[in-house]
Parts: sequence; structure tokens; C-alpha cells
Amino acid sequence: MASRSTARTATGKSAGKLLGVLKTSDPSFEESFRALCDRPAPLPGAADKDLLKTIRRVRDGDEDELLAIVRKSSGSRIDALEVARDEWDDACEQVDPAARAALGKAAMRVREFHRKRIPSSWEMKEEGGAFLGHKVRPLERVGVFACADDRRSPSRVVMNTIPASVVEVPEIVLATPPDSNGQIAPKILMAARVAGVHRVFKMGGPEAIAALAYGNDVVPAVDKIIGHGDAAVATAKASVYGVVDLDGPGGPGEICIVADRSATPAWLAADLISQAEQEPGSRVLLLTHTRALVTRVQEQLTKQLKALAGGKLAKTALATGAIVLTRNLEESITLANRYAPEHLALAVEDPEGAVKTVTNAGLILLGHYTPIAAGDYLAGPNSVLPTGGTARFLSPLGVEDFLKRTSFVRFDPPKLRELGVEVTRLAELDGLTGHASSVDLRLQKIRRVRREREAAREAEV
Repeated sequence: MASRSTARTATGKSAGKLLGVLKTSDPSFEESFRALCDRPAPLPGAADKDLLKTIRRVRDGDEDELLAIVRKSSGSRIDALEVARDEWDDACEQVDPAARAALGKAAMRVREFHRKRIPSSWEMKEEGGAFLGHKVRPLERVGVFACADDRRSPSRVVMNTIPASVVEVPEIVLATPPDSNGQIAPKILMAARVAGVHRVFKMGGPEAIAALAYGNDVVPAVDKIIGHGDAAVATAKASVYGVVDLDGPGGPGEICIVADRSATPAWLAADLISQAEQEPGSRVLLLTHTRALVTRVQEQLTKQLKALAGGKLAKTALATGAIVLTRNLEESITLANRYAPEHLALAVEDPEGAVKTVTNAGLILLGHYTPIAAGDYLAGPNSVLPTGGTARFLSPLGVEDFLKRTSFVRFDPPKLRELGVEVTRLAELDGLTGHASSVDLRLQKIRRVRREREAAREAEV
């Protein structure tokens, strides 16, 4: 990834401008754009001795050992790891009714969207006695991790949980750290309830990941862990991979907007800011062939940031972004496909036409009245999306991530007689004579039985 100073130089930032400008007609454009695209997801570091010690303590210890670790890391004197039902009920009652209704509506829309995507089991029979197919079943237990200091934790709990709930995973547990008073934010517990979480545990950091992976008398071991945290959490997840399955790599959020003359500069600036304000390292990119938008969007960014709480964080993210002035809409779409963004907004006159040429994006927002905020919260599609260019080969979180698929096959003697010789030849091609022999022994019996039947028929005649 290009350093921040390199990015500033590459984007040709002018004094006072929040976003630098690149022009595809410039000789140096290709090098500068490659620097923007070079944004791999941060890799987990090597687990240090303290982290490995924590994981081993959780793995080999009991509930009391885990409770001691959680108390030390959270600075709270909690009496129990699991959130009791009455505590959960009381927390939900503390959430403003309007906020509860909004969370409920978001959960309903996301749930309905994912219900349309559930793959089903299938089976088929072939002539000659072959029976084969595919069984699709949910995982037995899933763990969702949520950071207490993530401002978007409620919406992330909804998005991470609902696909598992839709396919009826029997048990979904949430791990999130308590505050110094031993409490979990009511908004997180409310989100957990509407999303379909069954149990909630007060634990965070590497100890939560280890507890979900290995389990103990109180915390159940899960089959998969979903949700991202800090570097220590990422490293802990990497350390337990193979014991459990994991979600895809995390990384800073990003938006790429393709705009034409029909776009409103103030709306474009607002959408760029809405991504930039979320977290350190957020990435923003505007692609347009309309020259007048460049200056107007920059002016709007300056104006809107003055009235924005937390504008400092947004400015930091904008400092590494860019506006790219292209030759035409087709070139803008081509560059967007190369960038493979988490969010792609098509702020153009004919978004339905433009989307036909889009090949790489996590979520595509069509038209002028579809802000990134709608996609993040309650449009329906999942907002847990591939970042860092991984939209070239990864997909949004969905029901498939909580299903396991098992194939099955049965050959009757006629089908093995039909295909057995080819199976033997392929095994011999690989040099696996044991494979070939396992087929040949069965073929010998099939031939022998066939000869015996033919002899019996001749004897009757």
C-alpha cells in the first residue's frame, strides 16, 4: 500500500483541497491510479507470547479462568460471563422506542432479502443405477464478535447475525466486552435480540475468540466466528483458524462513486463524507468525466465538513482519496472495476444501463436517491462486504456462509460396470494402483454374477 505521503503526491493535491485530482489524460496517471488500488487488507501479525498465553489459558482453563481474564482486560468486576435474561430485557427497555422500531425494521428488511437466497438440497437418479446429490444444512453453532467501541456495532450485529438466523442455525452466540461497570450497551443487546442471537457473553479481545473456538462449561464452542476487531483480535482469529471457520478478511471501508452531469455536487460530497467519517483509513474515490463537478464537489466538502461533528476523522480519510477526471462514462466504469470497491455508487442518468458493465463491487448503489447510508442500515442487502479490492473474488456475507454442503453418491452394479473401466484408467494415470484395484475387484464380481446368470438361463432352456 502506498504511504500517505505518496498518496498525496500521486493525487496532485492542491493547497486547501481535501481531495486531490487525477486525470486519465496525464502521462503519470497509470502509476498514480495503481497506488490508489494498492490497498490490501491488513494481515494479522504473528501472535506474540502474551497473546498465545492468553489463548492457551482460555483453551486449557475453566469458566473461572476465563472470568479472571475478562475481569482484568475489561477492568470490571463482573460476576458472570453470560448476560442473564432479565438483564437483557431491562437493557432493551432502555433503548428509545423509535430506535427500537428502526432496528426492528432494519432486521425485517435484511431478513426478507436473505430469505430469497437460501440454496436447497437436491438429488438425482441416472439410468443404470446412479443416485447422487447435494445436502445443504446449517452449521450447528455460530459465534458473533462485536467491538464495544465500534460506533456501528448495533448495525453490524444485525448484519452478521441475520443470515445465520435465516438458515436456522440452532445456536447463535454473541461475544462483546463489558464496560467498567460490567454492563453491555443496551443498543447492542437490542440489536442482538431483533437479529436472532440466542445467548450473549461479556467478553472481548483475544480471550473471546479463544473461548468461542474452544469453549468451556459455560461458553459453547462454535463452528464459525464472524465479526472483526482490532489487530489482537485479528491475530487471535488467525491462530484458531482450523479449529473453527472464520469470515473473510477485514479492512477499512470504502466508497467509489461514478458520477455524470446529472449528479448533485452536494450529494456526492455528503456520500464521500459518510464513508470517510466511519473509521480511520476509510477510502473514498470519485470518478467523473464531468469537469465542472470536480471544483463543485471540493467546495461542498469544505462547506459540509465545517458543520460535521467528528470532521477531523473524515478529513484524514479524505486526504488519501482522490477525484479522477476521466474521458467518458465507459472509462469511469472501467476504472471502477479495476478498483473493485466495497461500495460502488452509480450517480448517473442511466444507472440501470451502467450497472450492466460493472463486474467488481461488493454493493452497487443505483441512482441519485440511494445513499450509502441506506445500504449500510436497512436497504436489505448485507453491509458486511469485501474490502481492499477483494470484491474481485469475494462476495458479501450471506446465508451461504452459515451452511455446510455435503455431496453423496451411490452406484448400483450396472452403473459401476458402465463407468468402472474409465475409473480404473484414471487411477492408473495417477499412479494409484490401490484405487484401480478397489474398482477392479468389484468389476470382477459383477462379471462373475453376470456369467452365472447367463449360465442359469441357458440351463433352463
